[in-house]
Amino acid sequence: MTFLRIGQASPSLDTSRMREARSQFGALCYRRSKGRVQILLITTRGRGRWIIPKGWPISGKTPAAAAGIEAYEEAGVEGKAHPLCLGVYGSSKNGQPCIVSLYAVEVTELRRRYPEAGERKRRWASPREAARLVEEDGLGCILAGFDPALLPGGDRIKVPGS
Repeated sequence: MTFLRIGQASPSLDTSRMREARSQFGALCYRRSKGRVQILLITTRGRGRWIIPKGWPISGKTPAAAAGIEAYEEAGVEGKAHPLCLGVYGSSKNGQPCIVSLYAVEVTELRRRYPEAGERKRRWASPREAARLVEEDGLGCILAGFDPALLPGGDRIKVPGS
C-alpha cells in the first residue's frame, strides 16, 4: 500500500490536464403543495437541461445567502434559505470542474419578473421526478432523498426579493 501526502499527486495519475475545482453554491428550492414536497427546477441557458439555481461565491455573503441570491436571480424565488449545507456534488461549468454545496430554500413566492426570466424555464417536480430530470448523479441522489421535515430547526436567511 502506498500513502500519499496531502497535495502529492499519485505517480500513476496524469495531472497534466487536470484543473483545480472551483466552489459553487446551489439552491434546492422547495414548497409543500397539497401535503407533498415539490422541488423547483430551471433550465440552463444553453442546452435547456434541467438544473437547480447555482452560482459562484459572493464576497461578504454566506454560502446559504449566495445560494438564495442565485435562486432569486435565476428562478425568481422569494423565501428563506436554510443555513446548513444539505450535501455536495460534482458539476462542470464551461469545462471547469466545480464542487457545488447545496442549501435548501423554502419558496414563499415566485416572481413573474426577475433578472433571468426571459432566459430560463421553471418546473415543479416531486423529489424523485426531479432526481430523474437532472443529469448530475450526485445532485439526483440529494434531490431523491430530500425531505424538509428532516431539516434541523433554526433561523432561516431571507432570500432577496422577500
